[in-house]
Amino acid sequence: KKNVIVLGCSHTFGQGLPPGEHWVDVISRHNTERLRYWNLGVPGASGDCCVRRLWGAQRLIDPRIVIVCWPEISRRSWYGGDKSESIMGYDQKNRYQNAKSDLYNFLHNVFWVEKYGELFDAKIFHCFALESVEHPDLEGLNILSGQTIKNCWPHWDRFTQRQKYHSPSFALDNEHYGSQHHKRFAELLIQAFGNKLK
Repeated sequence: KKNVIVLGCSHTFGQGLPPGEHWVDVISRHNTERLRYWNLGVPGASGDCCVRRLWGAQRLIDPRIVIVCWPEISRRSWYGGDKSESIMGYDQKNRYQNAKSDLYNFLHNVFWVEKYGELFDAKIFHCFALESVEHPDLEGLNILSGQTIKNCWPHWDRFTQRQKYHSPSFALDNEHYGSQHHKRFAELLIQAFGNKLK
C-alpha cells in the first residue's frame, strides 16, 4: 500500500471529537485497498511545524501522498531558549509580523512541501482549516480553494431541504468545529481529489 500522511493542527488531529468523526477518519476510508493513512496532525501546529513533520517522516513512513490542511498563516514556530514552540498570531513574540510576512512565510512553507513532492515523487494536496489563501503562486497546485473546515457547513444544495442554523456545529470542547463540518469537508476533498487518491 502507498502511505498517505495528513498534516495540520488541532482540526486535523480531531481535537474535541470522538474517534471516527473528524475529517481525516472519513477520508481514511477512501481507497483503503491501495492506501494507508497516517494522521500527523498536532494541536497548536504552525505551517512551519507541518513542513518539519513532513520531511521528518520521509525515512520512516516514505509518504507517496501528502495532504496538508494549513493552519492559520499567522502561526509560527518560535526558536528561543531550549526548545521550539508554536505561537499564534496574537502572541507578543509575533508583534513584528504582519499580513505580508504571514503570506510570504506561508508561501515559503508551500514551496518546501511541493519540493518534497518533486524530490520523492509524491502527490501533494493542500486545504485549509480556517481561512483559505488565494495567491498567483498557488495556481496549478492541487488546492481545495474557497472551502475550509470552518466555512463548509451548513451547506445547501437543490436536493435537500433548507434549514436555518444560527451557529456552527461545535465539538465537545465547544471550541473546535463539530462532526458536521468535518464530514462535509471530507466529502469536498474526496469530490475534488478522489480520482487522484490512488
